[in-house]
Parts: sequence; C-alpha cells; structure tokens
Amino acid sequence: MSATDIALLSGLIFAAAILYTSVGHAGASGYLAAMALFGLAPEVMKPTALTLNILVASVAVMRLRQAGLVNWRPLLPLVAGSIPLAFIGGSIQLPGAWYRVLVGLVLLAASAKFFFDPRESASGAGSRAVESIPILPALLAGGLIGLLSGLTGTGGGIFLSPLLLLFGWAGARQQAGITAPFILVNSIAGLAGNLVSLRSLPADLPYFVIAALLGAVAGTQLGIRWFSTRALQRALGVVLVIAAAKFLVT
Repeated sequence: MSATDIALLSGLIFAAAILYTSVGHAGASGYLAAMALFGLAPEVMKPTALTLNILVASVAVMRLRQAGLVNWRPLLPLVAGSIPLAFIGGSIQLPGAWYRVLVGLVLLAASAKFFFDPRESASGAGSRAVESIPILPALLAGGLIGLLSGLTGTGGGIFLSPLLLLFGWAGARQQAGITAPFILVNSIAGLAGNLVSLRSLPADLPYFVIAALLGAVAGTQLGIRWFSTRALQRALGVVLVIAAAKFLVT
C-alpha cells in the first residue's frame, strides 16, 4: 500500500473505532468495510479485524468498567455458548466467494443497526440494572452469534446489542457493558481458532492499531457521557452499505 492509502485507511479505522465504541462495540465490521474499500484480501482482513477488535474491546471494557457499566452476571450464559463456536468458526477458512457474501450480509446487518439506532426503542429500560437473562435462550443466541463472529472475523456485537434490547434483556445504557466484554472474548476465541492466520497480518498493522486505539479512547468517552453521534452513525451506515455492495457484487 502507498503512504496515502495507509493514511486514508488509518483515518477510516480511527473514525470507525470512535463510532462503534461510542455504543459499546469494537468496530470489526467497520474495519472490514474500510479494508474492503481498499481491496485487501480476505485472508488479510479477517485476522486484522480480529486483532484490532481485541485491542479496541480491551480499551472499551476497561473504560466501561471504570464507569460502573460492565455487568458480568448476565454475560456468563452468552459467552458460555459463544466461545466454543467462535473458536470453531475462527478455525474455518471459507472460500473467497463465500467469505465475501457472508461478510457482505454482515455489513448490511451492521448498516441497519446504524440507520435504526436501537437505543431509541429502549423506553423506560435505560436505567434498569440487569441481574440475569434466561439461560437457554442466552446459550442459543450466544452460540449462533459466536459461530458467525468466528467465520466472519467480527466480534458479534452488531447482532447482540439489538437482541438485548429487543427481548428486554438489557436497558439502553447497560447493553454496552454486556456487549463490549462479549466482543472481547469472542474475538480472542475466533483468533485462537486459527492462529496461523496471524502470518497474514499486514506490515502496516502498527498504523492501524494506533488509529484504532486512539479512536477507542475518544469513542468510549463519548459513549459514557451519551454524546449524540446519531448523524455520524447513519453516515457510517451508508459506508457499510457501499462496502457490502462491493463484497456482494465483486
């Protein structure tokens, strides 16, 4: 990649990290979208997105925990179902065409989340503390999301947070404290499932890491203080749709 391309891609990763961490996510689908726009190969994209996800989610969990938003109890059945399947999904290297279709659909799902921010539908539940969620549904949901996150190189947050709100398992504010650690453990499991993929990490990764970590610090600060980023999130939704189209038609 040229210096200009590295700078532009780092800028997109920085923006994605800000926007995603502001709602308790780590940004994998945003990183995939950015890398897709620059034509990176699937075997490079997956480990790169997971590596960035682990680092960014670590920052998000630390910042959210300091703010008293991380709740481990409702998280346990979700990760119990997701970790083994994320590991299995990470060990599977899909053919290029299949990978592109699957990631394209994931990006479309992510764009829908940003166009229709689920925080707006959490009426009355935003300040309610979550003690637990039903074990069997949580195991099933966690397993399905874990498998998909391992296959695609995402942490699964774009699916988990709307689910938490839809079924009333978490309030608008509390979902970030469940989603961020869920993303962290799934990203680790997905990467552990195929450690050999780390050989495909790009030489320019340090630039992307710096951009993602700076974005995570800024984004978590915005999210903790509930600074409105709705317009920017919907703009990111447009970017994700473009990237998804690039995956699906290429």
